[in-house]
Amino acid sequence: MKTQQPLDAEIKTVKTISTIWFVPIVALLIGGWMVYYHISNQGPTVTILFNSAEGMEAGKTKIKSRSVTIGEVETIKLNDQDDGVIVTARMSKNTEKMLMEDSKFWVVSPKVALSGITGLDTLISGVYIELSPGSSKQGRNEFTALNSPPITPKGTPGLQVTLISDKEFAYSQGDPIIYKGLTVGKIEEVHFNINERAVYYNAFIHAPYHELLTNNTRFWDASGLVVDLNAEGISLKTGSLQTILTNGVTFGIPDGMPLGTKINELDSFQIFDDYQGASNARYKYSLQYVMLVSDTIRGLSVGAPVEYRGVTVGEVSSVELITTDPSIMYSEAVRIPVLLSIQPGRIGLPDNEQGMALMKKHNTLWIKEGLRASLKTGSLLTGSLFVELQHFDLPRLEKLETYQNYPVIPTVKDQYSQLIDKVELFVDKLNGLPLDELTGNANVTLVNAASLLSELQHTSQNLDKLLVSAEQQGLIKQLRVALDSFETLSQDFSSGSQGYEGLQEAMKSISDVMYELKPLLEQLKHKPNGLIFDSGSQDLEPKKHSEVNQ
Repeated sequence: MKTQQPLDAEIKTVKTISTIWFVPIVALLIGGWMVYYHISNQGPTVTILFNSAEGMEAGKTKIKSRSVTIGEVETIKLNDQDDGVIVTARMSKNTEKMLMEDSKFWVVSPKVALSGITGLDTLISGVYIELSPGSSKQGRNEFTALNSPPITPKGTPGLQVTLISDKEFAYSQGDPIIYKGLTVGKIEEVHFNINERAVYYNAFIHAPYHELLTNNTRFWDASGLVVDLNAEGISLKTGSLQTILTNGVTFGIPDGMPLGTKINELDSFQIFDDYQGASNARYKYSLQYVMLVSDTIRGLSVGAPVEYRGVTVGEVSSVELITTDPSIMYSEAVRIPVLLSIQPGRIGLPDNEQGMALMKKHNTLWIKEGLRASLKTGSLLTGSLFVELQHFDLPRLEKLETYQNYPVIPTVKDQYSQLIDKVELFVDKLNGLPLDELTGNANVTLVNAASLLSELQHTSQNLDKLLVSAEQQGLIKQLRVALDSFETLSQDFSSGSQGYEGLQEAMKSISDVMYELKPLLEQLKHKPNGLIFDSGSQDLEPKKHSEVNQ
């Protein structure tokens, strides 16, 4: 019996994976998918520069546009110069089209101002960053935030203009622009030009009011309550309630000017002090004259009107013309120069070089023929003066006087000076009277008058005595009897009485007799010999001397 040899076993390794590994694999896959989903749904990263990070927190502060969250602040750090902060934010997916060259960022926080209260919702949710999308085609990831929210939202229909002012009044962002009492726009930005010493205001006029703007539009100040003391008296000017509390600008086309043509975006306009200044700005051409005043010019200010028979033809340009010889300022005969601007456009002449030539020709002739200037009081209340031009019957001037190359309009004294001269003349005449002699004569007259009054009193007493004596002697009774008789006689001949009827009949009889005698009187008037010769005989004619001799 054979012994069977044992067989060698073939050992094979079975490659199997334990089910326990499925858990981390699935978790890894889920994590990877989540990472991929998170990364695929992330938007771009933006960097925003702020002056301060007040109210902002990394991981909490949101970025919104039209109240929709589109991003979140990730980090906040100081910049290299330590004068601002750099905020890095992660935007949501599909926000790349909002991040353009002209996009704007700013912080929204509670703000209380005279123009209103904004950002109240941030009292609960905290501050957030607002994004105003741009319209540019060029993308951008780094921005500098605005210090305050823009006044006008992007895309608002209307027109932007630039307003310029070198006056004392100033405006702030949000101050209104008013037209006939309606708020039609606001001041958006303020810039100060150091070289020009002027303030530039970027303003926005909402549609459809921007259609009102033309090249003849004028802007002027409408801030607060303005009390103006001028040659016309006292005037009180005010805008709306909002402009009383803050400041404001209004605009319009001055009376007498055409509407003009439409303007373009960002055209510039000057801001004038008031409507009158805006209206006067239409006159571009003017002739300069000087009047030399011998009296005081207190009350005469720059801008005071120059009138010809009540019509304004110009204004006072300067009262500070300094002479080349200051030593004569201490002379009694010094005359103060006042510079006048007379505009041809105010009197209907063309507002151009041709109008100036015509006015210069006429003015030269008028001055030679007696045109004179004088200071007049425009208001007794304010004491303001204005210049009046008037013609006087004076000898003709052969040549015009000049002062610093300006033609001079000769002057006559004003009303006040003429009054003072008359008062001084009266005082001089009064001083020239012989008052001592007059006083002596007056004393003598008073003594004589006293003596006369004494005599009159004595005469009056004698008359009283005479009347008493006449009463006692019955003279008064006799006068009364005579008056009674006269009254009875008057009654007898009064209308309706018997005596009156008899008198009427007598007058009638006399009238009848005169009527009967009328033919006889007519005959005597024409033929005086009618009573001697027969009325039927022919009139006798005197014979000639030759006939008598025959």
